[in-house]
Amino acid sequence: MADTTLIEAPAPSREAGRFVDFDLHGIVGLRLVEADARDRAAVLRQVGPIEKPLDREPDIVVRFVDRMRTSSRIRYLGLDDAGFTDDAFLVLKSKHKARTMVQIPFDQIGNRCEIVCERGLPAVPHLLAIMNLTALARGALPLHASAFRYNGVGVLTTGWAKGGKTESLLAFMSNGGEYVGDEWVYLSADGKKMYGIPEPIRLWKWHLDEVPRYRALIGTGNRLRLGALDIAARSLDRRNRSGSKSARLMRRLALLLQRQQYVQMPPRQLFGVMSNTLVGVPQKVFLVASHETPDIEVQEIDPQEVARRMVFSLQEERIGLLACYHRFRFAFPEMRNELLEGAEELQRATLLRVLDGKETYAVYHPYPVPISDLFESMRPYV
Repeated sequence: MADTTLIEAPAPSREAGRFVDFDLHGIVGLRLVEADARDRAAVLRQVGPIEKPLDREPDIVVRFVDRMRTSSRIRYLGLDDAGFTDDAFLVLKSKHKARTMVQIPFDQIGNRCEIVCERGLPAVPHLLAIMNLTALARGALPLHASAFRYNGVGVLTTGWAKGGKTESLLAFMSNGGEYVGDEWVYLSADGKKMYGIPEPIRLWKWHLDEVPRYRALIGTGNRLRLGALDIAARSLDRRNRSGSKSARLMRRLALLLQRQQYVQMPPRQLFGVMSNTLVGVPQKVFLVASHETPDIEVQEIDPQEVARRMVFSLQEERIGLLACYHRFRFAFPEMRNELLEGAEELQRATLLRVLDGKETYAVYHPYPVPISDLFESMRPYV
């Protein structure tokens, strides 16, 4: 696809500070070109602090421009969600529905590609999903998971979103574990290594209540904010006992306040030097999920069952990107991306390969789970 910008930019110069590189453990290389401080900060929030000069050509280039100029009029898809010109597909909404203008070459994802963005975005749309697909094309497996080492044993916990991955990480980190990763963990093609990113961890108020040692690390301002939100939510909740319209409104407001009761904390601030590892060997694998009873149950399962289930978790994580890809196919029906079309089968084959022979367990627990009880239940299997 043609570049929609009219400016012919010279090759970027490191000396001039015109680009910054990010290296995902040698799996995916990302380069930002002409990024200002705000753009750079937005990408850091998305991919984590993995800035490192590349010793190879980048797999993904994100080029920032002051204003996108198009070769023809824009035809819209949806309510200004996306659009296309004669030769380019444009994403028109970013994080929190912010108005944007971003050109994404969907037919090139998985190969070397260049994304063009107007400056000042809160986030580059679908950037992490594109990086994950690029990693998959390179033979690695991006997995929605947490990972740590405990007494020298590498542990990988995975499952559906909100299944207990971060809780498992906190359970072992508060008992001497070593941090590898949270949210996204990358397994090598042979399944012998797992790599993490030191991106901020979301800690809910109930996490801090369960593990008070971390409460002291979040700072006075965060503690006061969480306390005020909790008091306000409880007050509203007490006043919504009737079925009146105003009571229902207060209930919604209370739920909204409860959803704000978290802080984002860098691993190093929480775990200190125990967060420097970022690499481990996945020797034990836990599939975690909540259930309706108050007990915690751990049982051995076939690693192939984990693989078959996680295919659909990973598909769920990519729904936003796939929706955008379908708009792209509508705009340019003659163009297709074989990687995106076959990602489910490729992930299934990769999961089966990298998890083959691993010692694998299912963990079912109540939610919210007592974190100390979770540790005591899982520890014998580690």
